[in-house]
Amino acid sequence: MEITTEMIKALREATKAGVLDCRKALEASNGDYQKAVDFLREKGLATAAKRADRQALNGIVELYSHGDGRVGVMVEVNCETDFVARAEQFRKFAHELALQVAAAAPRYVKEEDIPIDVLDHEVGIAKARALEEGKPEAILEKIAQGRVEKFKDEAVLMRQAYIRDDKITIGKLLLEQVAALGENIVVRRFARWELGEVSE
Repeated sequence: MEITTEMIKALREATKAGVLDCRKALEASNGDYQKAVDFLREKGLATAAKRADRQALNGIVELYSHGDGRVGVMVEVNCETDFVARAEQFRKFAHELALQVAAAAPRYVKEEDIPIDVLDHEVGIAKARALEEGKPEAILEKIAQGRVEKFKDEAVLMRQAYIRDDKITIGKLLLEQVAALGENIVVRRFARWELGEVSE
């Protein structure tokens, strides 16, 4: 199939990818627009993974207050350069993360941040619950692991479903931003306060 300049232009406007990348994607997908978009997204995510070890010391601390001051959130998001830190797309991403933290109340940024004693406690609860439900002892470990994975999906920001599109996780949304902005981006930390909650 012949790849026209109109096809390249439409793909470029939708994906913000370079002209040559758009041509290559359309050629690889035999002119199929959706397959070309997928091709570019996969390429971008692969590129994003390569940038993960680069230092990110610039960025923004995003503040968000929700529900007439009932919930407050502070999120630190870092990038490599001051130029990207000032970019509207980066700032919007930081704001989206603050909204996510306000709405979904994660406890940890990454899976590795969960203390081992918390995981052990969750395994114990899951096993006890499975026993109460009359599940056979032979499959308790498997049931417990499944429930711990569900706990991680709820408690870890990077594993949570994005509040605006539950088909993608925050981790994947982060990789898309890395691919789009061309720099490593790190969610360093966050804090969430809710009116009336008691500190642990």
